[in-house]
Amino acid sequence: MTSSHGPKILVTGAGGYIGGPTVSALVASGYHVHVMGRTDPDIAGTTFHRVDLLREVDLRARIEETGASSLLHLAWSVTPGKFWTDLANCDWVAASLRLFRAFTEAGGRRIVAVGSCAEYDWSAASRMTEDISPICPGTLYGKAKAALWNLLEAIGQQEGLSVAWARLFFLYGPGEPRGKLVSDATNTLLAGQRFATTPGLQRRDFIHVEDAGAALAALLLSPVTGAVNIASGQSIAVRELLDHVAKAAQADGLIDFGARSLATGEPMELVADIDKLREEVGFTPRMSLIEGVVRTVEWWRNNALTRREEK
Repeated sequence: MTSSHGPKILVTGAGGYIGGPTVSALVASGYHVHVMGRTDPDIAGTTFHRVDLLREVDLRARIEETGASSLLHLAWSVTPGKFWTDLANCDWVAASLRLFRAFTEAGGRRIVAVGSCAEYDWSAASRMTEDISPICPGTLYGKAKAALWNLLEAIGQQEGLSVAWARLFFLYGPGEPRGKLVSDATNTLLAGQRFATTPGLQRRDFIHVEDAGAALAALLLSPVTGAVNIASGQSIAVRELLDHVAKAAQADGLIDFGARSLATGEPMELVADIDKLREEVGFTPRMSLIEGVVRTVEWWRNNALTRREEK
C-alpha cells in the first residue's frame, strides 16, 4: 500500500538490477513512487508509466501526469561485456538531458542520477574521494557519465535545482546479470564446473545491491547535493571474494586462479572514500561481505532449482 505523504517520486530504470532494491526501499519509506520505462517492473506500491526515454517526444506532459517533484534517474544501457565501449552511451547522454530538461520544465525540484567509479582516474593510487580525486575516465562509458554530471550540475546551478550524482562502485547480489564476476562464478560452481579466472590479487570495493539500493534511496530523500560515492568503503582481493563464493557453493577447489591473465592496465586497487555517504547522507552499508555472498549464492541455488523444475 502506498502513501502520498512527502514528495511524489519519479524513477527511471526501476526494472534494472539496481532499480528493484532502490524502488523497494523508497516504497518502504512510505513514498508514492512512479516508475517510467518501456516495461512494467511490477513492483508493489508503484504506479507505472509506459515511456521509451530514447524515443519519447513530449516527456514534459508525461512527467506532469506524475506530479513528481523528485527524480531518480537510473536508466542506462549496461550490457555486460559491451557497455564500456557501447555507442549507446551517447544516446543515453542525449536522452538523459531531454529527461532533465522536461522534468525541470514540469516543475521538478530535485534530481539524483547515477554515475560510476569509472569516472575517476584509475591510475591514481589513493582512495577515491568526491571533489578531490581526479576525474579522468578511460572508457566511453566513463566519459559519458562524467560529461552528463557536468551538464546536470550546470542545469542545477542555473535553474536553482537540488541535484546529486551517485557514483556506484562494484555491485554484487541476487539477480546480477550473467557476464559479471560473482554471478558467473556462482552459477559455474553450483553446476559443479571449474571456474577459470585471474590470479585474483586485484582489490575492489564491492557493495551488496540491497545496500546500494538503500543508499540511493537515502541520497534521494536527503538534501545532499554534489557527487556521492555509493560503496562499502573497503577493498577486498578478488581471490578472497571468490573463496567465499566457493565455500558458500560447497565447491572448494574448483576455482582455477591464474588461468586467465589480468587485463593490461587493470588497476590493482579501486576503493571509495564513503565519508560523505556516512556523515552527510547518514547511510552506512549494513551487510557484511560474507553474509552478502551467502545470500547471493543461496538465491542463485534456488533460482537454478526453479528453472530445472520448470523444464
